[in-house]
Amino acid sequence: MITAFHGQKATLTRTFTKEDVKRSSELTNDYSPVYTMEGNRWTSQYPKPIVPALLTESLITQLISERLPGTPCILVQKDLVYYSPVYVGDAVTAELVVIDIHEKRNWITEKVTCYDSDGNEVIKGQVVVYVLENS
Repeated sequence: MITAFHGQKATLTRTFTKEDVKRSSELTNDYSPVYTMEGNRWTSQYPKPIVPALLTESLITQLISERLPGTPCILVQKDLVYYSPVYVGDAVTAELVVIDIHEKRNWITEKVTCYDSDGNEVIKGQVVVYVLENS
């Protein structure tokens, strides 16, 4: 039984550190120099080290697991657009809003919007989660 409702909203804010990026790189073997700014070739485009997309997405999945729906579920679809990078040291806020509930399939569709500390949209899209029957 799905306990979420249309329009339900949840937010979560986190500031990613250099240590977070380092640990993410170690887990994923993604050592792109844009995460550390080694060589400084990108400083005109990107003035600070960038948080890996996968690490930024973890804020969304944490929000799904802990708050919306906050019950055991499986991510079955995600469609995200990255408008601008999230920088190390900047606070990023993820916001989820329930936009559809498919009771028969136990699916919840949520609109995703992530904002940087200046209130600019950095990620936008949607996710679909399958809520497990025994939750």
